[in-house]
Amino acid sequence: MTDNAEIAQAYDLLGEKPMSTIEGTLDIPPPAADAPARVDETGVELKRGAFLNTIAMLASNLRGVFIFLVARLLGPAALGTFSVAWANTDLASKIAVFGLDNAITTFIARSQATGNLARSRALFRAAVVLVLTQSTLVAAIGITALQMFGDRLQFPREMLSALAFVLCALPGIALYRVCTSISRGMKVMKHDIYSRGMTEPAMTTLALLIALGFGFTRFAPEVAAVSGTAASGIVALIFASRLFSGVTARDTVSIWTEAKPLLAYAAPISVYQMFNAFILRLDVIMLGWFIGRAPGVTLATVGVYSAVVGLAGGLRKVNQAFNPIFAPVVAGMTATGDQQRAAATYARLAEWMLWILLPLVAVMTLSGSVILLIYGPAFMQGGAWLGIVGIACATNAFVSLGETVIMVQRPHLNLLNSSVTCAIAFGANLWLIPRFGVTGAAFGILLPYIIQGILRYGVLRVVFRWRNPWSNIRPPILTAIVAVIPALMCRLFLDGIAGQVMAGLVFLAIFGVGWLHHRRSTKLS
Repeated sequence: MTDNAEIAQAYDLLGEKPMSTIEGTLDIPPPAADAPARVDETGVELKRGAFLNTIAMLASNLRGVFIFLVARLLGPAALGTFSVAWANTDLASKIAVFGLDNAITTFIARSQATGNLARSRALFRAAVVLVLTQSTLVAAIGITALQMFGDRLQFPREMLSALAFVLCALPGIALYRVCTSISRGMKVMKHDIYSRGMTEPAMTTLALLIALGFGFTRFAPEVAAVSGTAASGIVALIFASRLFSGVTARDTVSIWTEAKPLLAYAAPISVYQMFNAFILRLDVIMLGWFIGRAPGVTLATVGVYSAVVGLAGGLRKVNQAFNPIFAPVVAGMTATGDQQRAAATYARLAEWMLWILLPLVAVMTLSGSVILLIYGPAFMQGGAWLGIVGIACATNAFVSLGETVIMVQRPHLNLLNSSVTCAIAFGANLWLIPRFGVTGAAFGILLPYIIQGILRYGVLRVVFRWRNPWSNIRPPILTAIVAVIPALMCRLFLDGIAGQVMAGLVFLAIFGVGWLHHRRSTKLS
């Protein structure tokens, strides 16, 4: 007991929380040799959480109905105007949220690990108050700045008006993100299904149809977006608050006690999230700057490219199936020094993600024009762009697991990685778009994501000394290589839509057989 007391005192002097205790005895991480067995135990929890997150991810894709209706009913130009405005608003939302969405997940997970529900409730209340205050201020400042200095920007006037309108969505966006992260910190994944998966797309689509029904076409997409995000935020708040219904007021510590460490932890996360959002939206934002000033860049082609980004962006959502449950799980493992178990869990999730991402990105690359046909014939010109952006988004989704690992241990390293990537992204787009137009924007977003993946891998390998997960990711990669060869032959020797459809089907058939063989051999071993 004396040794444990001294260890606990050392943690206090370092400003760290000790590992969870049971009747005053510190939990010592199990031997590293047992890591694979304990990863199997964790696998059940991960699969359950991933299943619920997948449902939420698939439900959130219903927002594609909104994009489809805007493209079909209002045309590429209206979609381009809304997409540029929304890209800037999403960038502003990172300032409004200030990293509290990721920070609160880690803080809640640590608090729950020690059974301190009163502190969890205080963290919940502090995060909600902070994020609503910040988002309202950012929206007000942004709208005022656009009114005063909007004419000095390079965007068309109608785009600036749309941006001022859609900034009103910031409080709803911020509230949704923080409240959903609180639920995830408590390892409750199903709330996202109701808030963003069902409520947001339903309310967004309904508001769009009502606005169009009343003849309000100019800002119909913007009105719909504000309505959908507000409804989503309110629903997320209601569900998150129910998790703390059993904690009485006298059991709860002051929210201001928790606000300072929460903001301090969130600060570096906020900056690198800002950089990540800037990288994510930079291609669309800069295309808006170069309308009429770069080869083939018009409001209509920006609308087509926005549809491409919307479809390819679905690949990023694959990460949402795993990352929400992975974040609290890996936070608990690393808090107790169980690095080998965390590394093995990371390798397993990386394999699962590749089995999902590789066929999706292959179909987008091989059959891009056919997929875009759903928006109308004018959108088929974006087929080549869809392949490039699809590879970029798949890369981003895959390396985001590494970002989570770094965030729960050393978030400042994520800040360094993202700042380097952001500079590369800005330079690449600034050089490529004036010379190659929309194609330059597509490559301008692919290059930074490749660099970002290399940097994150280097941190995991050098700083945390995690092993190379090649043995886990080799099977899906080799299967994809085998499948893509005959698919490319179909694409080269068959013209038009038939060739694209056949190439996609051939790849899926061969890749599916390879996955079934791998699954069967894994069970037998």
